[in-house]
Amino acid sequence: MKLWGGALLAFFFCAISSYGSEADLKIPELSGVHFESGGRSINGLTLLYGGLAVCMLGLVFGWVQYAQTKALDVHVSMQNVSNVIWETCKTYLFQQGKFLAVLWVLIAACIGYYFLVLQQVPFGNVVLILLASILGMLGSYGVAWFGIRINTVANSRTAFSALKGNPLRTLKIPLQSGMSVGLLLVSVELFFMICILVFLPTHLVGACFMGFAIGESLGASALRICGGIFTKIADIGADLMKIVFKLPEDDPKNPGVIADCTGDNAGDSVGPTADGFETYGVTGVALIVFLALALAAPELQTMCGQLIVWLFTMRALMIITSLCSFWVNNVISNARYGKLKDFNLEDPLTWLVWITSLISIGVTFLASHFLLAGLTKYPDLWWVLSVIISCGTLAGAIIPGFTKVFTSTHSRHVKEVVNASIHGGASLNILSGFVAGNFSAFWKGLTIMTLMLVAYVFSQNPSLTGLMPAEFNFAAPIFAFGLVAFGFLGMGPVTIAVDSFGPVTDNAQSVYELSQIESQPNVREEIKKQFNFEPDFENAKLQLEKGDGAGNTFKATAKPVLIGTAVVGATTMIFGIIMLLQHSPGYGKVVENLSLVQPAVILGLLMGGSVIYWFTGASTQAVVTGAYRAVVFIKENIKLDAGKASIEDSKEVVKICTIYAQKGMVNIFIVVFCLSLALPFFNAYFFIGYLIAMAFFGLFQAIFMANAGGAWDNAKKIVEVDMRAKGTELHAATVVGDTVGDPFKDTSSVSLNPVIKFTTLFGLLAVEIAVKMQNQDVKRWIGGIFFLVALIFIYRSFYGMRIPAEKTGAEGKLVIGEGGLESSILGESRVK
Repeated sequence: MKLWGGALLAFFFCAISSYGSEADLKIPELSGVHFESGGRSINGLTLLYGGLAVCMLGLVFGWVQYAQTKALDVHVSMQNVSNVIWETCKTYLFQQGKFLAVLWVLIAACIGYYFLVLQQVPFGNVVLILLASILGMLGSYGVAWFGIRINTVANSRTAFSALKGNPLRTLKIPLQSGMSVGLLLVSVELFFMICILVFLPTHLVGACFMGFAIGESLGASALRICGGIFTKIADIGADLMKIVFKLPEDDPKNPGVIADCTGDNAGDSVGPTADGFETYGVTGVALIVFLALALAAPELQTMCGQLIVWLFTMRALMIITSLCSFWVNNVISNARYGKLKDFNLEDPLTWLVWITSLISIGVTFLASHFLLAGLTKYPDLWWVLSVIISCGTLAGAIIPGFTKVFTSTHSRHVKEVVNASIHGGASLNILSGFVAGNFSAFWKGLTIMTLMLVAYVFSQNPSLTGLMPAEFNFAAPIFAFGLVAFGFLGMGPVTIAVDSFGPVTDNAQSVYELSQIESQPNVREEIKKQFNFEPDFENAKLQLEKGDGAGNTFKATAKPVLIGTAVVGATTMIFGIIMLLQHSPGYGKVVENLSLVQPAVILGLLMGGSVIYWFTGASTQAVVTGAYRAVVFIKENIKLDAGKASIEDSKEVVKICTIYAQKGMVNIFIVVFCLSLALPFFNAYFFIGYLIAMAFFGLFQAIFMANAGGAWDNAKKIVEVDMRAKGTELHAATVVGDTVGDPFKDTSSVSLNPVIKFTTLFGLLAVEIAVKMQNQDVKRWIGGIFFLVALIFIYRSFYGMRIPAEKTGAEGKLVIGEGGLESSILGESRVK
């Protein structure tokens, strides 16, 4: 999803250049847009104002859900723990805010140079564009704040609710908090975009949308990558202590547990929330600008305005359909599971996803018929667009279903990982997880290919091809691919809701243990007197662990929704650059030069694949070194005879995680930024190959890593919950597999989206600059300098992030082990 929108933006950066620049992009005057339906004429602005009202409804729902969640029963011991987690999360977010401000200065310089120097846009207009970028960045940052706040309220309420012995009531709390995040996120993003579209002068709307999208992308990238590194440093540090000191899960004596809880929110709440905000915004901007370009002819301006208003109407309806689906699912869940003491906790979430998908499809057809069926010149357009969007909406349910096949605690792949661990320990555990990840990449790749094929077939309907300019015969399929991404958004709030469910259930289990509620004096009588129920301590922890397993599964289901559009983005980018090069002097037969037998394209493919694998290594290395530092600190400071770790020690672990997250992010950001600016100056066709390889390699690398990690995680959960084998050799083997999977699923895989997005946005901006620059020597110097800087930071991302060597005195000597000829040359370091 994220890359799909980014790819369309790439198309726009290039396509606009064919006719002028981003500064020249014109959005039709929407006050003159009308829809004829049922003998009545509806003004386009009226629909957009209605969209603003729907956004306010979503915002109100989000805040009401927050207030209701905060008012739920909670024991003071649990509330105190969640408050500590919230305070550490605040510290992390403030630090990330400062970091974002520094990165924005760098991006603002690029935007300012492009619009002020190259396009000679008036200074006041450039300021407005920069303010739009700040708005986008603050939007990503702001919804992340809300998400982390409601999650740190819901975690203690979920933990306490488990004592009541009603699994459905406990499950509803994290789902309710997740739904509030999803609806508020989409409502805020849509509100900002409608305001830009309606209240700004039309000649500034296009450029401000670009600034808004860049700001969103910046915020999402920093929060996603830093959060992914932070959370896995903390998670691995805490998990390894369970093996070293034979500690139980979330033992209060472990200083890494609070950092782990903070990381759950930093990586699994802040990152995905900011990522989702950016994804929905960029995809919307992409489609709007596409329509403004493709339908730029004077006779098509009215049609362009109608389709833009139609898009925003569909997005507003998304909020209503998600809200209605949530209520319908509540009724069904109460009827099916309300009185049960035990059931598959994944079922209500699965029902919610499918109900939302089906209702959204129905509303898509109804709304499209109401608004577009009156277009006599394009009689089939309403149902063609509805079918294409529905491909994406169905995918929003089908792809999570495929994910469950490889990551659910009930899946045969995950059970195979457990069985492999029983017979072969950690070695076979890891290999079996690799198998699950590889198979998942095949099936999801096949699914994405099928979606693209269906979208392409329906895009050939005369009502859609006749709408697009004759000279751009590829425009209809590109628009169709973008609409499939738009279809994913038809259930956007629910996608975010089931993703946000995970960090709350994970935290709830930790809050329960850290509160030490079972050891509180007279706690049973206190709860019965204050809250009027008999606490069920025996089953509470089991239910929370099952909830954590369901959360792991649905965190995994949301990832491919954001990852799975890379291949479509690559296709779109090719056509965007073709449009630029076809209208640029010095470029001849562009399509022929893009042949796979051309050396520049082949070399670009190799370069793009190389960068994906570097990124995977660099992000994982940041986790490895940070986890080492955390483990060393915890081992030196843990007090096994104390009841719980000190707040100071816990804060120090959080500090270590933050430092290494930002160190890793700096290396990664500078490399991606410099390569995006350097490579287009060498050769445009080389850069095309680079982008395609980034998308294809990134797509399958991300799916493989995300699902392998999910399989390892839930294999451990089966051992802990179903087999109740904590503290055994089997458990230790699955913990090792889980620590391998941690950076797979929550760092490298999920962070590939913003990496490709930055490459798309800023690299294609550089293409336009490079094409305009005629002096080849200067171009090579510019590209060479940026490339050299990138290589320096690629070097630093490993050699500057290594675990320090420990001098043993045996370097270079042959050491014979007690077992005979078991020997090795000690040339590398040992971890303390």
